[in-house]
Amino acid sequence: MNYIFDIDGTLWDTTEIVAEAWNDATADVGLGGILGRFVTADMLKKEFGKPMDVIIDDLYPDQDNETKGRLMVSIKEREQERVGGCTEDLSYPGVTETLKRLSAANALYIVSNCQDGYIPLVMEKLGIADMISDYESFGATGLLKADNIRLVVSRNQLLSSETRYIGDTRGDYESAAEAGVGFIYAAYGFGDDKPVPDYNGEIITSFSELLVL
Repeated sequence: MNYIFDIDGTLWDTTEIVAEAWNDATADVGLGGILGRFVTADMLKKEFGKPMDVIIDDLYPDQDNETKGRLMVSIKEREQERVGGCTEDLSYPGVTETLKRLSAANALYIVSNCQDGYIPLVMEKLGIADMISDYESFGATGLLKADNIRLVVSRNQLLSSETRYIGDTRGDYESAAEAGVGFIYAAYGFGDDKPVPDYNGEIITSFSELLVL
């Protein structure tokens, strides 16, 4: 089996740290005095999974495009700084050990709507770089998740029937469906409910349950 993983809400939860990074960026572009440190982890949990430009539009709707552009640059720098400097294990229980056991008999990949450079940072922090065969992101290609899943499937010559995308939101489910691969719903993540009300597919309530599947 081929497993393609989402990151935030699936492999780990960095929302507390990333909220600080976004507030740092708000101050960097001169909005700190107006908006304060208003971004919270709960706000980001509702936004993660979307491309960064969409999240910026959602959280800073009253700012002009020039300001949003400066925010994007600063957010990328601040996220790398905050997450890179964190010594706490931010992964969900059992992630590293489960990936290690899965990689012995399965091919593992990562596809995320994150910025370029974030996936290598995740792999470094979790110590999983040697377990991941390939990865792709919105920041690197400018493509949305479904298209990046297709890219990984195509260049690694994967059979769609033998490939599962593991994610925690309705957007992840819809991207997997659009890309023509199966989906495993990480119910412990950021999603408020099942991907769709009548979803009867595979569900895990902890990461290690992948070993049972």
